[in-house]
Amino acid sequence: MRKRAMLGALLMATTAPVVAAAAPASAMPRQCPVTYGVLITSHQAYRLPASGAYFKDGPGGTMTASVTRATTISYSLSTSLEVSASYLFASAKASVSGSITKSVAVTTGHTYSHNISSHKYGNLQYGSNGYKVGWESNRTNPNCSTTVLATGTAKLPATSVGWHYWETNS
Repeated sequence: MRKRAMLGALLMATTAPVVAAAAPASAMPRQCPVTYGVLITSHQAYRLPASGAYFKDGPGGTMTASVTRATTISYSLSTSLEVSASYLFASAKASVSGSITKSVAVTTGHTYSHNISSHKYGNLQYGSNGYKVGWESNRTNPNCSTTVLATGTAKLPATSVGWHYWETNS
């Protein structure tokens, strides 16, 4: 019996215990949410002409042009109020509402005048000082890589508007 006990102790001493453990975080594959986006890849100043706002005059002299714009600015305020009073056997409810609207008309204008060199023709065009941009539509994948879905260019107007003048021989 003593031999069996010694044999059991010997086996226990030489057997390595097995331990279950989680893999380190660096060994786990990365997970990203799938998202879509648009990236601006390039931009440059670009003039967007207003249709019907091109003038040519000459040869020589002075050319003058103007543009007039009328807009209406409006705002509205509305409110409602509800009041309730409870009594032992009855309930009364009153509701009040109202609104106020105010608007004002604004007219703005922009006049431009330029001397034309002798024997030349003056050209004048109204428009927006915008941008020509390169863009790229992309998707972030679950493995955190990025896939380009489409590319292109767009002409975007800015809120800045004005006249552009140049001269030609004819």
